[in-house]
Amino acid sequence: MKSKILAVMAVLATAIGIAAAQAAGPSAIAKQIGTIKSINGNAITLTPESGADVPVTVEDGARILKLNPGEKDLKNATPIQLQDLKAGDKVRVRGHAAGQGIDALEVLVITSSAVDAVREQIRQDWQKRGVGGLVSSVDPADGTVTISVTSLSGKKEVTVKTAKNTVIRRYAPDSIKFDDAKPSTLAEIHRGDQLRARGERSADGSEVTAEEIVSGSFKNVAGVVNSVDASAGTINVQDLLTKKPVVVKVTPESQLHQLPPEMAEMIAMRLRKNLPAGTPGAGGARPEAAGNGAPGGQRPAGGETGNGGMGGGMRQGGSRDFQSMLNRMPAVTLSDLHKGDAVLIVATEGSGTGGGTAITLLSGVEPILQAAPSQAMMLTPWSLGGAPGGEGMQ
Repeated sequence: MKSKILAVMAVLATAIGIAAAQAAGPSAIAKQIGTIKSINGNAITLTPESGADVPVTVEDGARILKLNPGEKDLKNATPIQLQDLKAGDKVRVRGHAAGQGIDALEVLVITSSAVDAVREQIRQDWQKRGVGGLVSSVDPADGTVTISVTSLSGKKEVTVKTAKNTVIRRYAPDSIKFDDAKPSTLAEIHRGDQLRARGERSADGSEVTAEEIVSGSFKNVAGVVNSVDASAGTINVQDLLTKKPVVVKVTPESQLHQLPPEMAEMIAMRLRKNLPAGTPGAGGARPEAAGNGAPGGQRPAGGETGNGGMGGGMRQGGSRDFQSMLNRMPAVTLSDLHKGDAVLIVATEGSGTGGGTAITLLSGVEPILQAAPSQAMMLTPWSLGGAPGGEGMQ
């Protein structure tokens, strides 16, 4: 009798287990957001924003919708066919979990061209409503940051106001990609950091109510090339101010440009006019270059740029104008640089003893460094001048 009871209990347990599995199957809904890495028939390899690639099988009869840029309501989505999908499209898939993958019953698509269009809109908005500079002070309690905005027209203090809905991000220690920036807080922003904010400006431009902030700690190098290792993607520069060699990595994302001679002379002339009285080179006198073609000149007391007029040819907010000009300057490679060349570099802080990764490298700057090596670091605000872009799919 006991054995019969145990046998019945085993059968019941098996039946209950099968029923539970069948009930749990359809309810095990999985979803994932990512970019289509490859597609073959109804099989998709999806690269999520983090983690390993996810295999997706699009089920027969799955609903496939395309969401246009700016739309958030699925009622306005357009039905499309599976063959309309292609690598690079941003998608959200929903369906049943299948091992490490998903059997998709719904695919919501934002095409790669639409993603590019949205990013371009964001980039233009950063340029139109963005302001960047060095952090002068931070008041977390008041929710404000004061930045010093430098251009060829002089310096200006701008107060950046934040609210609860302000998006605050911070660049990773050794990354120049905006997409790598992590969520942050005002408490992580420090004096001397670079900061760029996007939002509504006051009529006089002295205040910005920020919708988004991105900040980071960056290195600035003004000096002469000691050596170049193009195969390793590094450049060794003798920093003119610290008197120490700095090794900086150069990646495909780094911007390398050659400053035209006439523009370098123009900037140098304006810098000399703006030097404090008594500083070598002030008033238009051009200091001699140190041996080996190395720029000469001493650092002015305090290392600050004066607020005097810089002459015509650059309207207020000229830093953004210069960024546009910088993007149009002739591009160069590491192989174009040689020992003795003068360069200005803005680089990431780095995570070790190295000099970080170059964001911007500008060669052809001998006249600028001869005029005022410390003031040449007015390049600093321009490192974030290239508008950040790209937002995650909600």
